[in-house]
Amino acid sequence: MLLVAAAHAAEPLPALHADAGTFTVSGLSSGGYMAVQVHVAHSTRVKGVAALAAGPYNCAQGSLWTARSNCQSSPVPPIQLLHQQTRLLEGTGQIDPTAHLASAKVWLFSGTNDKTVVPAVVAALKDYYVSFKADPVLVADKPAGHAMVTEEIGNPCSSTAAPYINDCDYDAAGALLRHLVGELAPPGAAGRLISFDQKPYAASGMADEAFAYVPKACEMERCRVHVAFHGCRQSAREFAEGAGYNRWAASNRLVVLYPQARSSFWPFNPRGCWDWWGYTGPQYATKQAPQVRAVLAMVERLSASSPTR
Repeated sequence: MLLVAAAHAAEPLPALHADAGTFTVSGLSSGGYMAVQVHVAHSTRVKGVAALAAGPYNCAQGSLWTARSNCQSSPVPPIQLLHQQTRLLEGTGQIDPTAHLASAKVWLFSGTNDKTVVPAVVAALKDYYVSFKADPVLVADKPAGHAMVTEEIGNPCSSTAAPYINDCDYDAAGALLRHLVGELAPPGAAGRLISFDQKPYAASGMADEAFAYVPKACEMERCRVHVAFHGCRQSAREFAEGAGYNRWAASNRLVVLYPQARSSFWPFNPRGCWDWWGYTGPQYATKQAPQVRAVLAMVERLSASSPTR
């Protein structure tokens, strides 16, 4: 029995000697909020962020009530207040210097039929970045519901239903990657999606298993890293298989890390969201946030050298 269990044990996250001195992030819904938190906390290293159906950094103010009442519908907390709070976190060293935000690549998306995180909330995220002199791109003209938007995979475009992947005749993954990392070679298929044991990195609210897409070229060559966060009520596997990143990663030497959150009633997170309101503690949006630290540890693992290299 022990031998059978060992045979099915999850593999460790591979050490790929990836070029992760700087990297990019993106996410949907709570994953979009998480991507913004990782960006603001580590803006020295995170050079680009894309957020679909998400609002400003620290929007929830540590409150689930505020998260649900003001950061999914409007009005969000005043941008001036959020800006000042970000500056205070900078002053105490809890996040990187905000001067880096001005030069970051920022890509945002809001569906016109999204009733879960309304367009005004995403517009407020744009205003937040503008307050730090960034120049974000906001795509807000697609009739999408609350979902990751693809060119040809998923539910009808206006839908808001599992697995929250919608066919809107628009390749959001390609568009955001092109904005964050530059011109892309045509899509490819030479690579593999792997599951790995997330337990060595996982913090409160995170699952035992996560995923990574490794292009064939990246098994031998040094590649860039992109971290993609799934949304609430959506697994990392569903996101990894349907969101559309992998075909671009395959031909552009880009390892995509798909961390995974999990549902729980303690801490209270029944929809399996990333922590964007404080269920892991008051530092949830800073460098010391348990989930932020876990993600950075996985990125560091990808950048380590394997014994065979």
